[in-house]
Amino acid sequence: MDKSKSMRKHWDSIFSKTQDSMMGWYEQDPKATFDLLNQIQNWQDSTFFISGAGTSVLIDELLTKNTKLILNDISCEALNTVKQRLGKQAKEIVWLCQDISKPIETAIPAIDIWIDRAVLHFLIDEENIQGYFNNLKTHLAVGGYALFAEFSHIGAEKCAGLPIHQYSIEELSKRLGTAFKLLSSFDYTFINPHNEERAYIYALFQHVDN
Repeated sequence: MDKSKSMRKHWDSIFSKTQDSMMGWYEQDPKATFDLLNQIQNWQDSTFFISGAGTSVLIDELLTKNTKLILNDISCEALNTVKQRLGKQAKEIVWLCQDISKPIETAIPAIDIWIDRAVLHFLIDEENIQGYFNNLKTHLAVGGYALFAEFSHIGAEKCAGLPIHQYSIEELSKRLGTAFKLLSSFDYTFINPHNEERAYIYALFQHVDN
C-alpha cells in the first residue's frame, strides 16, 4: 500500500469511528480564523480552498456568508459526512478527495483565499511539503491570501497518532518565498475537546507577485 492510500485509510477510520465533537481538533467557534479573514477587504466575495476540510464547522460558517468553496480532504469519509450535513447546499461546493501533497489534476476555479488549519503540519517528508507549497503557489491567484494555523515549536509533537512538523512564522515565510508578504500573525492556544492546551501559530500571507 502506498503512503497516500495508507494515510487515507488512517483518516477514514478516524472520521468513521469518532464523533465530530470528540476529535482532538474539533473547534466549535473558529474565531481565530475569522480574526484573520476580517483583515481582508470584501473577503465574503472570495473563492475559498480549504486544504483539509475534515468535518469542520468553519464550512457552515463560510456558507452563511455566501462564499464559494472548494473543499479538499484526503478522507472521502469526512467529505461524505459534510455532504450529508449540508444537504442541498452541498451542490454549491467543489469537492476534492486527494492527498494535498500531490499535484491537483482536477480543474478548479482560481483560488482567492487558501485556508489550512492543522493540515500542513501532518506532512513530514520534504518532498510532500514541497508538493503542498507547489499546489498553493500554482492555484492561488496573485493578490490572493493564504491563511495558516499550525502547531508551533512549543506545541505538540504528535496528533491523531501521527508525528507532526512544527512550524514558525520564519519557516512559513521561507517556504512561501518572496512572492508572498506576511500581513499578520499571532500565537494561539487552542483548548481541545479533552481540555488540553495546544500551541498554534496563525498567519496570513498575501500572494503579491508571480
